[in-house]
Amino acid sequence: MTPAPEPCPPAAAASLTSLFDPRSVAVVGASANPEKWGYWLASGALAGRARRTVHLINHRGGELSGVPFLPDLGALPEPPEQVVVAVPPSQVRAVVAEGLAAGARCFTVITSGGPAPEAEAELSSLVRAHGARLLGPNCMGVVDTTSDLRLSWGDFPAGQVGLVSQSGNLALEIGRLLARAGQGFSRFVSLGNQRDIDAADALEALVRHGPTRVVAAYVEDFRDGRRLARALAAAHAAGKPVLLLTVGRAAASARAAASHTGALVSPRATVEAVCRDAGALLLDTAGEVVDTALCLLGAHGRATGPVPAPPPATAPPPRPVAQFPAPLQPRPTVAVVGDSGGQGALAADAFAARGADVPAFSAATAEAVAALLPPGAGCGNPVDLAGAGEADLATYARLTRTLLTCGEADAVVLTGYFGDYATDAPDRAARETEIARELATAAEDSGRPLLVHTMARDTPALAVLRQRGVPVYERIEQAAAALSGAARLSATRPGPPLPLPPPSPRRLLTGDYETTRDLLCSYGLTFPAAEFVRSADEAVAAAHRVGFPLALKAMGLAHKTEAGGVALGLADETALRAAFARMATATGAHRYAVEAMATPPYAVELIAGVRRDPAFGPVLMAGIGGVRAELLADTALALAPLTPDHARDLLLSLRHAPLLTGWRGTPAVDLDAAATALCALSHCATEHPELTDIEINPLLTHPGGTVALDAAAVLAVPPCGAAPCH
Repeated sequence: MTPAPEPCPPAAAASLTSLFDPRSVAVVGASANPEKWGYWLASGALAGRARRTVHLINHRGGELSGVPFLPDLGALPEPPEQVVVAVPPSQVRAVVAEGLAAGARCFTVITSGGPAPEAEAELSSLVRAHGARLLGPNCMGVVDTTSDLRLSWGDFPAGQVGLVSQSGNLALEIGRLLARAGQGFSRFVSLGNQRDIDAADALEALVRHGPTRVVAAYVEDFRDGRRLARALAAAHAAGKPVLLLTVGRAAASARAAASHTGALVSPRATVEAVCRDAGALLLDTAGEVVDTALCLLGAHGRATGPVPAPPPATAPPPRPVAQFPAPLQPRPTVAVVGDSGGQGALAADAFAARGADVPAFSAATAEAVAALLPPGAGCGNPVDLAGAGEADLATYARLTRTLLTCGEADAVVLTGYFGDYATDAPDRAARETEIARELATAAEDSGRPLLVHTMARDTPALAVLRQRGVPVYERIEQAAAALSGAARLSATRPGPPLPLPPPSPRRLLTGDYETTRDLLCSYGLTFPAAEFVRSADEAVAAAHRVGFPLALKAMGLAHKTEAGGVALGLADETALRAAFARMATATGAHRYAVEAMATPPYAVELIAGVRRDPAFGPVLMAGIGGVRAELLADTALALAPLTPDHARDLLLSLRHAPLLTGWRGTPAVDLDAAATALCALSHCATEHPELTDIEINPLLTHPGGTVALDAAAVLAVPPCGAAPCH
């Protein structure tokens, strides 16, 4: 992850109209050779001539579709609003400078393998200094099917999905999958090297774009992660779900492994937490993105054909796609209708495995289903048509409408043969198509999603379903995963990440236990009484002031217990001296903590830490702690700082949360105190940017409150180049 670029001027950030709907475009490097990028860019630009002026630039001359190539931007009769740059790397800067002199407001730089990063940074600074914007370099271009703008390689079907991507080929794959399903793009932005326009810019523009109903994004470099998180939350608030793809990162570095926090907070886990809290959905493949997008779009408008223009400012906002008219529950109820018992049962299993509930019907619904089926058909859930659909195609529509409106199912799944009758019996094509219309109407009328899984591919009936917004899947697991994703999005209630508080004037100079402990105490955290010593005699003297029983800890160790640097429950001076001697031999430590024992009843050991992510800033981790922290790896993450409610929800999301709320008759711990401790730690970390990691392990939480038993910190630049101290 690279550092975020310097902010662009506010006026430029507010709108990307010059990128998506320029009044004029100049393609520099235009070509008449279909094998060259310049041809695709030029021909795509010319396809939008009814909406904008198009100029083609090639100093060698020539023409394309009757439009002559001009020698340079200086030959244009008017300023070009957007300049597309597809020239050799050595010529890019000169072309951009010429475009700025001509009055261009936006540059899309296709050229790859170009100047060094320093030169790219200089190029973007030059563009921003003139109040213009830069897409790329090394990008695949931009497409807006709602404004007839096609400045890229390849075909991009029109539809309602906006795509932001750092991979051009992935965009083409998503486009082809959408086209097969009867959907397509409202906009596509290839980010390239993100020297100016980045993922957050593009996402913010898609949130404001009326025809975009679902947003897909492939991001490798998150840059300013906090701003991206705010853009994700804004998209969710606007009813535009974001389906995000990213890549995994390398294992935690040796520096991060100096603390448990570094080992337990991976960049991938951080992105998952950001998506959860911002209301986005993190997926794994292009296919999952398309499948989920189809489910989300559902009955919210036609999937193909002309895309409507944005509504006027006075018009009511469109119905959010992120929630169906009847919002899905976190565990949605599903009614399954199958052409055979086997397909219905497998479908039920697939949806159950993805977190859906396939409940038994009430007596009234079962009776209504039975009235539509022959004797012996399965009237439970799943429903087995037992040939009823083949005997009368209208059974599909009647039964589906009954289940969509019975009030017992959030969604209905039709699995099996429907859509394939026209393949084996062409004379039934018209009737099957008519029933497909009735199925789509039933879904629209009910406001609940209908998902169709079929063994057919491209038949007239399926074309009708797709056009009417009913998602069609080739495999039942696709349908199950898509509905699961839609349910997760529908259940989220995100809030924007809290702003980072200003840095504290007091900077931590060392990360040792004593200093870290004092810092955390200043934020309201509680530790047992302790003194710090260097010799056995000093330890004994301190023990009489602290009081037995006590704990002895060797300082300067990342993992004290494993290194033999912790002795607990020392009851008297003899035990203390013996432990000190063993510890000195085992660890070679020069400094020790003599600390009172804290053994409140019914306590649970937690771990809490904050790690500073290069893109997202401070990230808090909370989980089950103690010596089993890494073994159990039961943790949850969130961007710091936190609110008390968010901290409490984080603790309750743990797999072992029942230990906190009362397990097998034990009293519940003080969750409010634990949440307060997490909030204090999160504020401490955010106000001290000199720390890359700060951790409490264990944080003992019990019915009467919390007490921290150990703490560690890692400095960004250890004093004198020494290893971090703990």
